[in-house]
Amino acid sequence: MSLIILSVETSCDETSAAVLVDGTIVKSNIISSQVDVHRKFGGVVPEVASRKHLELINHVIREALDEAGIDFDELDAVAVTYGPGLVGALLVGVAAAKAIAFGLDIPLIGVNHLEGHVSANFLVEPKPNFPVICLVVSGGHTDLVLISGFGQYDLLGATRDDAAGEAFDKVARVLGLGYPGGPLIDKLAASGDDTAIPLPRAYLAGDSLDFSFSGLKTAVINHLHRASQKGFHVNKANVAASFRRAAVDVLVDKTLLAARQHNTGTIMLAGGVAANQLLREEMTRRAHQEARRLIYPPPVLCTDNAAMIGCAAYYKYLRGDFAPLTLNAVPNLPLGQDRY
Repeated sequence: MSLIILSVETSCDETSAAVLVDGTIVKSNIISSQVDVHRKFGGVVPEVASRKHLELINHVIREALDEAGIDFDELDAVAVTYGPGLVGALLVGVAAAKAIAFGLDIPLIGVNHLEGHVSANFLVEPKPNFPVICLVVSGGHTDLVLISGFGQYDLLGATRDDAAGEAFDKVARVLGLGYPGGPLIDKLAASGDDTAIPLPRAYLAGDSLDFSFSGLKTAVINHLHRASQKGFHVNKANVAASFRRAAVDVLVDKTLLAARQHNTGTIMLAGGVAANQLLREEMTRRAHQEARRLIYPPPVLCTDNAAMIGCAAYYKYLRGDFAPLTLNAVPNLPLGQDRY
């Protein structure tokens, strides 16, 4: 008998709902983005995001059910992101999922947003050869995770300051490109010379698997300031390309180092920055050189979406890992540390 899960994701500025069958069959994945709303502010405004979620959540859930051809009474469980993320945004999704679970008397499953990003890979490869190394790289997180099995995570490294996606957004802002920065930098960099500007790579001491991107971001800002003070022309495409190359070099090097340290034959990418074209190309090339397999989701599953939450929830359902109706938002929730 098939297991049907409705999942909800509202951790930041996408209102999303999905219906999955048996954890891997995506019957619907509705995503309502707020990018146009927040673009004029140069980034996500938490209070605005929360209010937009309130306006959209019921419509998005209804659309997900309709597209899947599923009604409420056919659901076996409802899942929701309860952290990490913006607390006000998280609360909208949590409240909606709790109401559905209570009204239908079905299990409620709380999902860590980062576990959702990781699980997007399981929609591509449902049975990976564990253990695997996963690079989770997004606007708020840059983590290296050793995954020993479904729901079994060990954090190997994390960012000590700016996450990679955050650095992309800030550099895009100083270049006057707009928001969101990642896709805009990627597009501009395609026509630039990535060797034109020498920029630092922060590898940190020894064999550390931690990341640091604040120095790289500052180096770009200082380059632009010096050019402005001296009246030099700035080739923005070269700046974007050099910055992107410096960030990707570190991401790839650290990920391959983790794979060697833990003798893993498979690498996965997850998170919004996993859609970056250069990151995919370089990780593919380097993984092939070391005879390692690389898995990554299609771009639509790299950004925030409810299908990845439903996939993660499926494996929690199989373990009987259900949340109480007292489930609350946890904005700083660590991966692998559920707080029910």
